[in-house]
Amino acid sequence: MDVVDQWTGRHATALQFALRMSHDELAARLGIAKRTVAAWHEKADTVLRNELQQALDTLFEQAPQAAKIRFARRLQEADASAIEAAKDSAVRLTAAISVVLKGDNVLLVCRRDSEPSGITWQFPAGVVKPGARPEMIAVRETLAETGVHCKVREELGDRIHPLSKVRCKYFLCDYLAGGAENRDTEENASVLWSPTTDVTNFIPPENIFPPILQYLKGSS
Repeated sequence: MDVVDQWTGRHATALQFALRMSHDELAARLGIAKRTVAAWHEKADTVLRNELQQALDTLFEQAPQAAKIRFARRLQEADASAIEAAKDSAVRLTAAISVVLKGDNVLLVCRRDSEPSGITWQFPAGVVKPGARPEMIAVRETLAETGVHCKVREELGDRIHPLSKVRCKYFLCDYLAGGAENRDTEENASVLWSPTTDVTNFIPPENIFPPILQYLKGSS
């Protein structure tokens, strides 16, 4: 790594590590307070002011090659840790998914914009906050998104979704009342009842939780 386009707290602390400097030593070298260096460790995304950008450019350019190698490795390790943290965060997030049946039809919603994961059509879903009961979230979010009242018949299982990487808990639900309508126009473009035989026209079969797919095939 020969150039740093923009120094942040993460880059500055990586250089500090590479040069084996204490907070006091780096602060003295840059002409800043020790607490400023300490703050970079706590706020890694902080973009440093222009005069510090230039000072760190000079410090990096003057660093021996071995220090530059340590600097690059440190950044790679930090990036890898950030990616793992993001994965762990996604895994900890749980969504309750409701598969609502009305005769030979199943309720589907269409996201207004295709999500980064590639999901567009899906079953109604809601995020389960700590302490909440997933089955209640499934029922409540179905009503909030579609205007359909339902009740949980059984839990079909759970998995880490192959696209979103979110932990999903799936519930088979029976229709009670209400006409399907798009009540969340900011998030959804459409709501409809699809014949169970046509679900794979909306959602690729490889993205459907296998127990759901098996159930829908058996009910058709």
